[in-house]
Amino acid sequence: MDTHARTLLLEGLAELQIQADTTAVDRLCALVDLVAEWNERFNLTAITEPVAMVRKHLLDSLTVQPYLRGPRVIDVGTGAGFPGLPLAILNPDIQFQLIDSIRKKIGFVTHASGVLGLTNVEPLCSRAEALKPAERADTVVSRALSSVGEFVRNAGHLVAPQGRLLAMKGRDPSAECQDLPKPWRVVSMARLTVPGLTDERHLVVIDRSKP
Repeated sequence: MDTHARTLLLEGLAELQIQADTTAVDRLCALVDLVAEWNERFNLTAITEPVAMVRKHLLDSLTVQPYLRGPRVIDVGTGAGFPGLPLAILNPDIQFQLIDSIRKKIGFVTHASGVLGLTNVEPLCSRAEALKPAERADTVVSRALSSVGEFVRNAGHLVAPQGRLLAMKGRDPSAECQDLPKPWRVVSMARLTVPGLTDERHLVVIDRSKP
């Protein structure tokens, strides 16, 4: 990653009030380089310019950092590893399962995890509805994957009894939230700000209704 993109990353982390040591910052930068390298052979992402990747992949992913609950997180439809890989870099004490049904994308996540030395990442090629984890997760997150209702229906079984779903969305997803199956409910809906971006971002936090 060039110096300008790294500077924007550091400024963005500060704006998000995220503390990251040099090792974590180096790994985030290396992740961008790995995506760019693989993108020359595989169509992992349409976002290829380093500054855009910093803003639209790294910083966008890290906006959910304050909402994570551990010690287990599942990233549904991770694609090229977002938001799972950046979050795993900053949270080495949390175990992450990154799942996607597209084998080449999980191939990249596996490669990147190895190169970056992320021992807390388990990549899995699977659809969410077919996954039967040995342990359910405290947090299940999805980034712009499907409607909120569909996300809950496909991934709700992955959540531990006291866990939560985090649906990362673009424009106001209020209408989508009218379609939640019981016993799920919206706990909160927050407008997120990604440093350097004017695009709308929202986060829907969902858990089970208390009896």
